[in-house]
Amino acid sequence: MTTQRTPWFGRVLWELIRRQPIRYAFALFLWIAIWTMPILVGLIIARFFDLLVDGIEVDQLAWIIAATFAYALGRSVFIFLGMRNHGSLLFRAGALMRRNLLERVYELPGAAGLDEAPGEVVSRFRDDVEHVVEPFDISVDIFGAGIAGVISFVILWNIDPVITLVVSIPVVVVGVVANRTGAVVRRYRSDARDATEAITGFLGETFAAAQSVKVAGAEPHMLERFKTLNDVRRTMMVKDRTLTAVLEATFRNTVNIGTGLILLLAAGRLGATGSAGISIGQFALFVYLIAQVTDSAYFYGMFIARAKQGSVSAERLTRTLSGEPWDRILSPSPLYLETDGRTPIVPLGDPEPFTGLSVRGITYRYPSSGFGVSDVDLEVGPGEFVVVTGKIGSGKTTLLRSVLGLLPADSGSVAWNGVVLDDPSIAMTPPLVAYTPQVPRLFSMSLRNNLDLGADLSSTQLNESIHIATMTRDLETMPEGLETLIGPRGVRLSGGQVQRSASARMFAREAQLLVLDDVSSALDIETERTLWSRLFDARSGVAALVVSHRHTALARADRVVVMDAGRVVAVGKAVDLERTSEMFRAIWEGALGTNGDATRGVSG
Repeated sequence: MTTQRTPWFGRVLWELIRRQPIRYAFALFLWIAIWTMPILVGLIIARFFDLLVDGIEVDQLAWIIAATFAYALGRSVFIFLGMRNHGSLLFRAGALMRRNLLERVYELPGAAGLDEAPGEVVSRFRDDVEHVVEPFDISVDIFGAGIAGVISFVILWNIDPVITLVVSIPVVVVGVVANRTGAVVRRYRSDARDATEAITGFLGETFAAAQSVKVAGAEPHMLERFKTLNDVRRTMMVKDRTLTAVLEATFRNTVNIGTGLILLLAAGRLGATGSAGISIGQFALFVYLIAQVTDSAYFYGMFIARAKQGSVSAERLTRTLSGEPWDRILSPSPLYLETDGRTPIVPLGDPEPFTGLSVRGITYRYPSSGFGVSDVDLEVGPGEFVVVTGKIGSGKTTLLRSVLGLLPADSGSVAWNGVVLDDPSIAMTPPLVAYTPQVPRLFSMSLRNNLDLGADLSSTQLNESIHIATMTRDLETMPEGLETLIGPRGVRLSGGQVQRSASARMFAREAQLLVLDDVSSALDIETERTLWSRLFDARSGVAALVVSHRHTALARADRVVVMDAGRVVAVGKAVDLERTSEMFRAIWEGALGTNGDATRGVSG
């Protein structure tokens, strides 16, 4: 898998700006105004002190007070508008990246997707996106502080060029330090992010396998591993945070030391006569505007540091795209921020009648082992019940995933209604195809939400699907019916209930072709027989492609496909195969282990 290199981070920031040009331009205007408006206060202060020396009159004092209040009111309005607009700007930037990342994750083939553990990916969604947004956030301050600094520099130059030149020394020092430390900042941030990702990935895998850990008595070893990872993370995070704090302190203290020296120089000329002297008002203006000039240097240094850290996160997010160009993370996409809380579901319309699924020469080999399926042909006609069977590791699950596009086939074609599909993973979805995997996944929410998954399903659809999946009696025993919370991955349900819940979710899609991977393995014989009977009685004309070794399914099948070592070795009805196929006869008689395919990376 090729990883696209992230460009200079300035390109990333430019793309973020391009996605919201009007909102960013408005933010830029507001924050430039917020940064430059204090210059007005400095001019008012200078005028006030000069008037105090010369003798201030009541109307002049009233004018100064009115101007101060007008400034305070105006700046409050600008700050309010700036914060409101800026919050939306940053939220949309982060949401866009997360939305595009999630879309890419869903695009990837199911068994050949991300290399990282789920916890590691969550860390990227959460932290790395924020670290890319941080320099984007500071960018408006760079413009605002920079313009305010230039204006202040010009005003101070007109008061005293020599002292003003001294003001530039802290600016130069901050710039040099920021650029010289860039490589160290990147390295420390990269190490800290890698350490955080390692520990979140470990926690995610540990929670997912909590029962296995307990059964194996491995709690002490897991805790020791957790402690080791945490120690590494603490060390890396302390280095990263310490470096960031040292840089901030360096930038700020350099500015403060420079400011102190400048004030000493300016105080020496206070009250002096001639061109070398400055008035009380000018001195006050100097003191006030020095902060404007030096703050621009401080924010420049912080922006450089944040940009270096952001570039690390941008590279990590690019790796999560799994071969897509880096700018895919910033591609224009709808965010649906003003809906009723549900993502709009695009109506697909009524599909054309199903006339057949045709698979020709489908081949897929797992890169890690070389096992898989080779040159498999398969046919499923309208209303047919086709069963794929074989011993453990024969490639049954791999075949189904390759046909559905969940695995990227090395060769071969999949045709729907006689049309070859360019990307089966996009086409083979409801209302054409619905799929239940060998190990179905349920979510930590109500049973109803697990069945509809955001779709607007009627009560009739849900009730019929529950009836077909033989879950009606189970539902009656649940304290809150469909609103019962089933816990993470359906932990509050039995294995059979999980299988039937996943089947009901599939039946509710009313697809033309149902694909089930050994869904009856957790069901008793009578329940399985009832499920198939109800399905074909309620959905006349529906086709099914099923992995199974159970007598009930094999005997009912219109056609049985027998697999061995990734190839089809026999096809026919069960009654015929019992006479002609030795392997099928062994499966039928239960002589071979047929509880399911091997795990990913072996051959099943």
